Amino acid sequence: MNEAVRAGDVVERCDATAAIEAAPRFQLRVDGRHLDARGCLATLPTGGTATLDARVRTFFAARQRGPAMLVGLLPFDPHAGDALFQPEWLGQADTAPAPLPQPFHGEIHAEPLAADYAAAVETAVTQLRQPDAQMQKVVLARTLRVQSHTPIDPYALVARLGRDPDAVTYLAPLPVAADQPSAWLVGASPERLVSRRGRQVLSHPLAGSAARRADPAEDAQAARDLLASVKDHDEHRYVVEAIVAALRPYCDVIDAAPQPTLHATTTLWHLGTRIEARLRDPHTPVATLLAALHPTPAVCGTPPALARDAIHALEPVPRGFYAGAVGWIDAHGDGDWYVAIRCARVQGMQARIHAGAGIVAGSEPALEVAETAAKFGALLAALGAAPAPSMDSWSC
Repeated sequence: MNEAVRAGDVVERCDATAAIEAAPRFQLRVDGRHLDARGCLATLPTGGTATLDARVRTFFAARQRGPAMLVGLLPFDPHAGDALFQPEWLGQADTAPAPLPQPFHGEIHAEPLAADYAAAVETAVTQLRQPDAQMQKVVLARTLRVQSHTPIDPYALVARLGRDPDAVTYLAPLPVAADQPSAWLVGASPERLVSRRGRQVLSHPLAGSAARRADPAEDAQAARDLLASVKDHDEHRYVVEAIVAALRPYCDVIDAAPQPTLHATTTLWHLGTRIEARLRDPHTPVATLLAALHPTPAVCGTPPALARDAIHALEPVPRGFYAGAVGWIDAHGDGDWYVAIRCARVQGMQARIHAGAGIVAGSEPALEVAETAAKFGALLAALGAAPAPSMDSWSC
């Protein structure tokens, strides 16, 4: 994709069709640090991830005022348009405890039904088991379509998600048509895609999951089972190998642990590997690393082109910004970016909750249905809705 970037392309005010002018607020909470970006001085001209660095450099070269930072979202498809803007000011998000949610009143419908998702997983597993299969892993997602009887407050939702101290919570405005109400991506991601501070680079991919248990003994056994799972280790290895390979052209030192460790959130156990690296060229910005890494096999599969084809064929709901990336980048090329998962697209009285699972040759469809159901848990709890046993459709 050849996208020319010119200084004259910088937008001097936010475009109403991007909905950021109507809802210019971005929140990101990481390890007790709260970024609250409000107002909008300008939007970054949209484009694919491969052109992000050029567009960011041009943008800051033309700006004379305001914070030297852009915040926002990258979509799952690296060729689709991103949504970043320069805030008017930066502050600290409200850290007051979130009130407990009121009981949810409305309808929730699975897209697709659990049985249809299991059938899609079976189709993928059949392809992966072929003797001449070139695809090694694909991540398949499903959604819950939420219709509330009252407006859904995205700020209250992200505050409730913040009760989990181990998750990175985020709220970011989404592009919508001028005649549509404001929309948001709200979530609690456990996964760091990439961070850059000077020459130091950090990534912490997660792949391989198991639901937490209420009983401590059962919970500990679930963690041990995950650590011993050959299928989950295979799924995780593809992700780590891909990230290390993507960083190698830019880094002269890469340190990745030989074996994954357990990473816990309130609802799930994960296998995770911390990857630390040092840039060969100190001027390589985080935008270049994003273009090399995104999307990782943790949300797409491997090889990525074949996995994306399978996703388009088997998922009935377009991903949009789900499984993209959320974060910030500054004029020096530093930034923090997290995988935009465990999230919901919120707009008025509607929401769509997303969850995915990594599928490899050893996957079992029923277990992948259960894994995605567990991943819906945090958003459903924040909405005040208890999951129905079938996870297909119900009213509250």
